[in-house]
Amino acid sequence: MTYDIAIVGAGMAGASLAAAIGRRARVVLIEAEDMPGRHATGRSAAFWSETYGGPAVQPLTTASGPALHEGGYLTPLGSLHIGRAEDADRVERLLSDFAGTGVALSRVDPAAHVPGLRPEWRLGVWEPSCAYIDVAALHADYLAAAKTAGAVVMTDAALLRAERRDGAWRLDTRAGPVAATLLVDAAGAWADRVAEMAGVAPIGITPYRRTMVQLRTDPPAPAGLPHVVDIAGGFYFKPEAGGRLWLTPHDETPSVACDIAPEEWDVAVAIDRLEKVVDWRVEAVERRWAGLRSFAPDRAPVYGYDAKVPGFFWCAGQGGFGIQTAPAAAAMAAALLLGDGDVPEGVDAGRYGVERFSV
Repeated sequence: MTYDIAIVGAGMAGASLAAAIGRRARVVLIEAEDMPGRHATGRSAAFWSETYGGPAVQPLTTASGPALHEGGYLTPLGSLHIGRAEDADRVERLLSDFAGTGVALSRVDPAAHVPGLRPEWRLGVWEPSCAYIDVAALHADYLAAAKTAGAVVMTDAALLRAERRDGAWRLDTRAGPVAATLLVDAAGAWADRVAEMAGVAPIGITPYRRTMVQLRTDPPAPAGLPHVVDIAGGFYFKPEAGGRLWLTPHDETPSVACDIAPEEWDVAVAIDRLEKVVDWRVEAVERRWAGLRSFAPDRAPVYGYDAKVPGFFWCAGQGGFGIQTAPAAAAMAAALLLGDGDVPEGVDAGRYGVERFSV
């Protein structure tokens, strides 16, 4: 069978795009793993924050909020950006960056939000809209919607070769051949590799390792604790069920695309940083994992047709914000891909186009 669109990657980016396309085209999702979502999607820190990713990402995050709220995927959490005296300029920059965007931010005393906070952490900015996001439910619902609309999901189907011939793509996968008119690269950490297979110049999508740990602390993570983020970028943590804490040292270590695992050094760094923030005692590291966050050179996502190779569409570079932006990003990508439909209000699709990397 020849499809209208072949999407390489069935994680959040590929699944949400397939769902947004719906019945307007015949779609096949080509997934290398035995099930979708094993990499970045399945290893998310699972929060929605309008400031996360910076001003370039915020319009997509904000535009995604209504759909995520209405779908029941968000649970209130709140985010507290904290800093020391030397971080005063960063506080001003945060407030300035989001002034006029509609994102609510206010100065607060961080000690009022975090019991046991060490006294040097005296600067605080409160972001009330931050929420937990049910990543598994969102991804599953996108896949279900795509399948209901007729999309085919191929698993264990790593892409081996891609050739454009006579106005169509001929794809060889481990699960067999696929023919499609358009090819969408939603392969996350593997995005540049997929592009090269298709004869498309890579744009420098770089995977970075991010470490997460689940801790049991004494005292347990307090009820009502918000998401807490170092305004200087050294860590963030958030409460989880049973008084547990999810913590990251906010590491960004360049990596090859692979099934990434955490390094003990990064786990130790995370704990050391936490102990410099609060007076809680770490009783146990109950889980540790790592994921790959993939960025374009300017750290903004990439959506749109390649400037030089016909029929090749980029859907890549979502960094750590692909889940929180999924509804708006998928609607925008579907509109660009199909040439119909509207880009979400408040989103400028031009700022995410691949042509910005052209020499």
